[in-house]
Amino acid sequence: MLAPYATCSVDSRGRVYPTADHPLRTAFQRDRDRIIHSTAFRRMEYKTQVFIPHETDHYRTRLTHTIEVAQISRTLARTLRLNEDLAEAIALVHDVGHTPFGHSGEDVLDDLLKDFGGFNHNRQSLRIVDLLEQQYKDHPGLNLSYEVREGIVKHETKNHVVTDEFNPDEHTSLEASLVDVSDEITYNAHDIDDGLSSGIITPDDLRQLGFWKYLQLGQLVEKLSVGDDIQRHILVRSLLDFMATDLVNETKLRLVQNDIQTVQDVRSCKVKLCGYSDANAIIVGDLKQFLNQKLYKDPKLLSMADWAEEIIQLIFYKLMAEPSLLPSRFTAMLEHEQKEIVISDYIAGMTDRYAQTRYEKFQ
Repeated sequence: MLAPYATCSVDSRGRVYPTADHPLRTAFQRDRDRIIHSTAFRRMEYKTQVFIPHETDHYRTRLTHTIEVAQISRTLARTLRLNEDLAEAIALVHDVGHTPFGHSGEDVLDDLLKDFGGFNHNRQSLRIVDLLEQQYKDHPGLNLSYEVREGIVKHETKNHVVTDEFNPDEHTSLEASLVDVSDEITYNAHDIDDGLSSGIITPDDLRQLGFWKYLQLGQLVEKLSVGDDIQRHILVRSLLDFMATDLVNETKLRLVQNDIQTVQDVRSCKVKLCGYSDANAIIVGDLKQFLNQKLYKDPKLLSMADWAEEIIQLIFYKLMAEPSLLPSRFTAMLEHEQKEIVISDYIAGMTDRYAQTRYEKFQ
């Protein structure tokens, strides 16, 4: 039932540590299950997406964001006849390397590690699934398939990860590319949702944006007001449907235009195959710019960045001075890893509330 350019599990490039096939599950299904049962996956429940989770029970966390990305990725993969299991596995693992306190925490660690290659959550996600997760006696990490690990490394961020193992000149699978855009679709929509819930974004702000006018949303949500849950959900569903439908239609068009027939055609193609149409890319770009200026740079959220910096810096310097305070598995790592990297591993794995607890203890 898969398209000829979809990634088949039987054609996987395999695992670092060879494993016998399972009688009931494909390789990518096993990857998905290993990710879901990992410690790093569970910790995302208490890591900030945009708003600090304990302020209200309704804001997205890193985990709920991940679940939404996986759901959208599966739906779009099925529509395009791609491998749903691979798309889902990549979606579920793409954010496990995030620090506490969202991108603010990542920026702090990146600065603290500037003399050691900086911090990148994609690289950290790969480090988690390759090394830090400890569930098997025969090997470190989760031993995921090449295709899922490649999807982690080549996930689109402002800072790209380049490794010898994953050829930077070779495109990822279509499933991995689909997850990249599904991630963007998801956070665009749910950041509008959470922004409206918080009151930082107002209905009048949205009425000036291109997607509102293009979708003629005034006819659907004309009475949108702060605190109106039903109208807000109608808005978010309309926005999700707009972005997802355009992505599917444009991707189908590009597959035909570039005569994509095989997985190798995908990997050697010189253009991006998953994306929005030119006209709608402008609308989505304006939405992203709006969120960056109106939501992410709001004084309340910027104050959280200062708070995160204080917490993470204190923990980092305290452990640099007294590495014996690290848990035993991390002190053992000091025998063969740089101290700064080990401390970064420990801090990056923390939830928001655990980081606060460490901060209070170390003061």
